[in-house]
Amino acid sequence: MAAKILVIEDDPTIVESLKALLAAKGYSVSTAMDGADGVAAARREKPQLILLDVILPKMGGFDVCQILKKDPATKAIKIVMTTALGRMGDVESAFASGADDYLIKPFDSQRLFGKIEKVLGTKS
Repeated sequence: MAAKILVIEDDPTIVESLKALLAAKGYSVSTAMDGADGVAAARREKPQLILLDVILPKMGGFDVCQILKKDPATKAIKIVMTTALGRMGDVESAFASGADDYLIKPFDSQRLFGKIEKVLGTKS
């Protein structure tokens, strides 16, 4: 069965392209447009993986990551943080908040799927 992936991203263009890419690879995809909805969706849907943007309305990605990783019901969900910010401190902040990996936008589909397969342990 295909892995369930939750995309928490506030840019509709990125959301649509990620949905299309992931669906084409056979993943089941759901989305949330802000941090608060993302936390609720993760608790409700229990995806195997979350692609989590750093800069989000209502609640930032680092906070979302910390909340989900501290919650026994969601702490096993793999989280790959995505951001256009190439700032040095962001990588450390992502891992400090509990992220499993990190991807800087814009990214190509090959790098995206490489990260997904790595964190899900499905790399062939």
